[in-house]
Amino acid sequence: MKTYYRLHLGAKSVHAQECMQGNFIGIDFGLHQDLTGKFLNSWREFNKVYIPIYQDLFPERKKVTAGLYCATIWVVSKWLKNGDIVVCPDGSGNYRVAEITGDYYYVENQFLPHRRPVKWLPNTIEKSQLSESLKNSMGSAFTYCDVTKYSEELERLIGATVGVEVTVNDSTVEDPIVFALEKHLEDFLVKNWNSTELGRDYTIYEEEGEIVGQQYPSDTGPIDILAISKDKKTLLVVELKRGRVSDNVVGQIQRYMGFVKDELAESNQIVKGVIIGLEDDLRIRRALSVTNNIEYFRYEVSFKLNRS
Repeated sequence: MKTYYRLHLGAKSVHAQECMQGNFIGIDFGLHQDLTGKFLNSWREFNKVYIPIYQDLFPERKKVTAGLYCATIWVVSKWLKNGDIVVCPDGSGNYRVAEITGDYYYVENQFLPHRRPVKWLPNTIEKSQLSESLKNSMGSAFTYCDVTKYSEELERLIGATVGVEVTVNDSTVEDPIVFALEKHLEDFLVKNWNSTELGRDYTIYEEEGEIVGQQYPSDTGPIDILAISKDKKTLLVVELKRGRVSDNVVGQIQRYMGFVKDELAESNQIVKGVIIGLEDDLRIRRALSVTNNIEYFRYEVSFKLNRS
């Protein structure tokens, strides 16, 4: 299946025009060495090797940040396949679209030295054309974000005539209506974090003032929200139930927490988890009754019309 990614070409898209003129995309993060043949089989293997190297170069960076930067290098350089689509802000408020056409190459002493050749499509997508949910996803502060779930909308905007493969059957989804609703809950939580109970004690993980804790990559999928306590002693994994089978959600957050504990937490930090769902869930409560580091929160939806 073709994948679709939003990719920033430098801070505030400063290198967008050069990339378009040179028919490439690229990333930096200060790891200035040719990585040809060094990407291993997975980003987790890559991170095990390169997080220590990165922290030697930048000792002020924590493992969370180093892990994110190294994983991003791996995703853009190795994971993206020929034929995949990248949607890049052009620096003027709109987006340009490119198709990956070749493998990784390195250019020494140049901006965005870790590069992939691309074919830029003639289309410009205006921000105003995006649906609200796609606009929110594209607005992520991450260098990249996976927007494949919006492939149908993106293909419409691009004007392509090729067929789009859309997966509609997910055996872990019990309630499609709740699943659709909770696709938007994550963005709402991020935007209103300081007004929630969790916001009293935790902040969503940031780096240089930008949120990097939304859809944080792990080796078993992206973590919905990764937060850190205000005293820096606890990392918090937040997972939305998204209408899924309870056992799948509990197992998933435990896997995410294991990843955070093994790969990101410093020696003086602990890891906790929160599951957020719409309704009371006996199966989740039973499962969590024998754990002491995962809590279950319910959210409420309120809708009101006021006569003007």
